[in-house]
Amino acid sequence: MAQAPPVKQDKSAPTPGVGRSNLALRVVSSAVLAPLAIAAAYFGGPAFVLFWAIAALGVLWEWQTLVCAHDRNPVLTIGAVALGALGVATLASRVRRYWCLTGLLYAAAVLIAPAILRGDPALGFAAILFVFTIVWLTDIVAYFVGRAVGGPKLMPAVSPNKTWSGALGGTAAGIVGGVVLARQFGVGPSSAVVAFALSVISQAGDLAESALKRAFQVKDSSNLLPGHGGLMDRLDGFIAAAAAAAALGLLHGGLEAPARGLMVW
Repeated sequence: MAQAPPVKQDKSAPTPGVGRSNLALRVVSSAVLAPLAIAAAYFGGPAFVLFWAIAALGVLWEWQTLVCAHDRNPVLTIGAVALGALGVATLASRVRRYWCLTGLLYAAAVLIAPAILRGDPALGFAAILFVFTIVWLTDIVAYFVGRAVGGPKLMPAVSPNKTWSGALGGTAAGIVGGVVLARQFGVGPSSAVVAFALSVISQAGDLAESALKRAFQVKDSSNLLPGHGGLMDRLDGFIAAAAAAAALGLLHGGLEAPARGLMVW
C-alpha cells in the first residue's frame, strides 16, 4: 500500500501559547530596562553616559554580527575602542563595507543623541522622558491596537504584522503622552507637533530595522533580550526618534539648550 505523502507544517501559523509567552517576556524585559533607563536619565553624569555607552556597544556588536559576517571580529574590535572612528569600516569586505560604516554611525547615535539632550541643565531630564514616553507609548499602543483592530497592512513587504490602525493608534497615544509629560515640566501644547513628528519617526526607525533584517535574512538582531531579540530590536524606534530629537534641539536651541530647543517653541 502506498504511503500518504507527509503533511507539511505551516511554519507561518502561530504556535499555541507562543504569543502569550513572548508577551510575558517582553513585559519582564521592559520592567527591568525601563527603570534603569529612567534612573540613568535622572542621575545624569557618568551613570547616564555609561548606560548608553553599553547600549551603543551592544548595538554595534549586533549590527556587525548581522551584516559583516566573517569580517565582524576586526571591525567590532576596533569599533569598540573607537566607536566614532569611521575608517574602521574599511576592514570589512568591499561588498559590505558601507553597511559596516553605517553600523558605526548607527551605534554612535545610541550614545551621542541622548547625551546631547541630557546635557541641557534646564530640561535635559524632561527631554529624555519626553522621547521615552512618545516612543514607548507609540510602540505599546500600536501593538495592541493592531492586534485588536487589524485592517490594512502598513508595509507588508517589510513587516507583515504592522497595520495602519496600529500605526495611527500608536501615533495618537504618543502625542497624548508627550503632551501630558511636557505639561508636567511647564511646557505648553506646542509639544504636540514635536510629539507627532517623533512618533512617526520612531515607527519609521522600526520599519527600517525590519527592512535591514529582511535584507540579511535574519529574524532578530541577536538573542540578548528575552522576548525582544536584541538591542536593535528594542531600540530601533528610540534611536531614530532620539537622533531626530537631538538634531531638532540643536537646530532650534543650539549647543547651550538642545532640550529646550526640542520642547519649547
